[in-house]
Amino acid sequence: MMEDAPYDMWVTFVTNAVESFSNGHTHSLLDIGCGTGEISTRLAKIGYHVTGIDLSEEMLAVARRKAEQNGLEIPFYQQDMRDLNGFTHQDIAVIFCDSLNYLRTPEDVKTTFHSVYKSLRNDGLLLFDVHTLYKISEVFSGHTFSMSDEEISYIWECHPGKEEGSVYHDLSFFLHIGDAIYRRYDENHFQKTYAIETYRSLLGEAGFEILDLTADFTDRKPVGTSERVFFVARKKV
Repeated sequence: MMEDAPYDMWVTFVTNAVESFSNGHTHSLLDIGCGTGEISTRLAKIGYHVTGIDLSEEMLAVARRKAEQNGLEIPFYQQDMRDLNGFTHQDIAVIFCDSLNYLRTPEDVKTTFHSVYKSLRNDGLLLFDVHTLYKISEVFSGHTFSMSDEEISYIWECHPGKEEGSVYHDLSFFLHIGDAIYRRYDENHFQKTYAIETYRSLLGEAGFEILDLTADFTDRKPVGTSERVFFVARKKV
């Protein structure tokens, strides 16, 4: 279902940020919220020493198979991004594909930033993206999306949450298993985002300085209708 996601654009964002803002060598990289390892695999192929972190053991199992199929040795660990353990002096940490938006409170976000801070070397980089308030309220909330092909179809309904910047995603997947028989799978997701200034404040409290702020896989600054914001931050010492 994610085959059309712009994974290579996230990789390009990493390489551009490293070229522009890295101090010294940049070899080790934590891919936090790595999912099925698509970005991890691409970054490893271009020379990064990647470690993948995710909360879902099912996704990590897929990521491990994917790395093996590509002849890559990528360690993957099941951990909560709010409580990373065993990592120090990493050059880069990334949290992509709006993984940070699955945290439910500002305190969770700040705890995650603190956790990443402890895992980075001095002057290490944190790169991440989040949905904007505009996208949550205008693109998602109150809208229904659908897709249908021969093998799988889905209906994706988005319902506004009680708090500003929150949304519930209710998804029903229909997998064709033979003749006119389909198997249904249901998933429920909750996401929450905040104003850019809130992220700026939480990063500062965790010991980071923001080096760059862009929108929608471009080098342009965010505007009122931007849908995804990208942060480049550095660990201060």
